Amino acid sequence: MLSLVDVDLGYSQNIVLSKVNLSFKPNEHVAILGPSGVGKTTLLHHLYLQLAQQTCLCSQAQGLVDNLSIYHNVFIGGLARYSRWYNMANLLLPFNKPQQQIAAICQQLELTMPLTQKVSELSGGQRQRVALARALFQQQSIFMGDEPFSALDPLMGLRLLNLIKQAHQSVICVLHDAELALSHFDRIIVISEGKVVLDDGADKLSLARLSQHYALADMPKQVMV
Repeated sequence: MLSLVDVDLGYSQNIVLSKVNLSFKPNEHVAILGPSGVGKTTLLHHLYLQLAQQTCLCSQAQGLVDNLSIYHNVFIGGLARYSRWYNMANLLLPFNKPQQQIAAICQQLELTMPLTQKVSELSGGQRQRVALARALFQQQSIFMGDEPFSALDPLMGLRLLNLIKQAHQSVICVLHDAELALSHFDRIIVISEGKVVLDDGADKLSLARLSQHYALADMPKQVMV
């Protein structure tokens, strides 16, 4: 699917990750772990740029439009599938087929409010699920997420992770939850101090080994919203 060989990653002249050597294969579920500010998001965005034609990205920024409805924020994920005229008409008067599709996705994500509700009126956890719904509506084979479940309680986060895994051939996620990574991902990459310090199968790792590379106790916990 994609290989990185001695790649330096960063912004402008600032190298955040140096000499990255990683390969990603189809049908993998990969978790990227590490302390804040070490380059996890930088790596994820580089992967997305390389695989954008087959990937949906659920970023931390979310990119939601506050003055638009849940429906229109989710539909944005499918703009490329339709003509400009179709998209303009749908903005004014939503069509039945995409409404039904988006309603079904939102039901799966436990978003029970009306699709006409503006996202500016939603809680943090609800907004995160709208961003996930938009990613699902893109109908791509690869899902990439940057802390896509951070505003959800652990049980809901696990339910939605399983939904994401069922809907996509490959999943690559930046996470802070090491236990979730160990129990529900095939492979774990750990980044620390500007380098990839660990890349191994989750079944070969433990919390104790992961803690050798960063302090798990200092990592942010998921919040219930």
